[in-house]
Amino acid sequence: MRRTAFFSKEICFWHDPGPSGPFDKPGGFIQPLPAAEHPETKRRIRNLLDVSGLLEQLQQPRSTPARREDLERFHTTRYLDWLEAESAKGFGDGGDCAPFRQDAYQIACHSAGLAIDALRAVLKGEADNAYALTRPPSHHAERDRGRGFCLIGNIPVAIETARAEGLVRRVAVVDWDVHHGNGTEQAFYDNGEVLTISLHHANNYPVDSGDASDRGEGAGLGYNLNVPLPPGCGGGAYREVFERLVLPALERFQPELIVVACGFDAAAFDPLGTMLLSSADYAWMTGQLLAAADRLCGGRLVMTHEGGYSEGYVPFCAQAVLETLSGISTEVRDPVLEDLQRWGGQDLQPHQKALIDSLVPHLDAIKAG
Repeated sequence: MRRTAFFSKEICFWHDPGPSGPFDKPGGFIQPLPAAEHPETKRRIRNLLDVSGLLEQLQQPRSTPARREDLERFHTTRYLDWLEAESAKGFGDGGDCAPFRQDAYQIACHSAGLAIDALRAVLKGEADNAYALTRPPSHHAERDRGRGFCLIGNIPVAIETARAEGLVRRVAVVDWDVHHGNGTEQAFYDNGEVLTISLHHANNYPVDSGDASDRGEGAGLGYNLNVPLPPGCGGGAYREVFERLVLPALERFQPELIVVACGFDAAAFDPLGTMLLSSADYAWMTGQLLAAADRLCGGRLVMTHEGGYSEGYVPFCAQAVLETLSGISTEVRDPVLEDLQRWGGQDLQPHQKALIDSLVPHLDAIKAG
């Protein structure tokens, strides 16, 4: 068993983006739909953890909202002022498909605070690893605007705060959300002390973002590793990516902390994804990163929640991750796992392997500090 801290706040479930999604367009014959990014997928994670008995075996520390000075370690003052003012009015859009309603700014500060305190808990030795159930999500938010349901960059804010407090220097970020982590990439694109790795559906969201040729610049050249996967990848492709790219990159970089942008929208059944992962795949990837953290950085591993839009399946994926992080087993069984593992396309396909082969030379630029 490990000391796993679980950070969440009820107020984060109250964030209301209003109706939003690919079909939320004015006029025509489109009947309004609720937002794809809504509280149920996240609340049902906590509910399953509670009912299974796992939640009471995890640390559940208190968290405080992120301070303005912490947010400004990544975001521009102008954007934060605008977001706070518009949030007070009761509605708005943070930029590109990042709608919000009343009190969104304050709730986003709580979400960023969960990530900050999760990093602090692990870096100060108060927990072995941590999971922050952050909402709204964060990895699309850029310095001067929100994007893709995201208003504040939780991971950049948390990492830069921990670095400013002298708690850590070299950090690796592994983003396995099905969409490209463009905001995290932007935050550290010229920084050779933060390695960013994004596994995502090629050219999904944001469009024209996350190409393999985008590898960083200046001191950060080579320390941004994009893995733009074709649609329909299953466990076989993700295992190959981990074994050929992710784990070797971590070994080369030698981080002091590993942070995971933990989206569950690469799972089967997700309405905004086209991948085929199962809860067992998420457990396997978590186990691989736990082992890497043990080898490289004293087991220090933090996960912050990102996407995942299947109300029915997301909780089982999260349960598998938290059981792996903590080393605690429960009676929860994924009711569709056996069927998923028999689906066609789960094995590594030749075109997937060819893409991964082409990215292996990118590892040569990554050096230990």
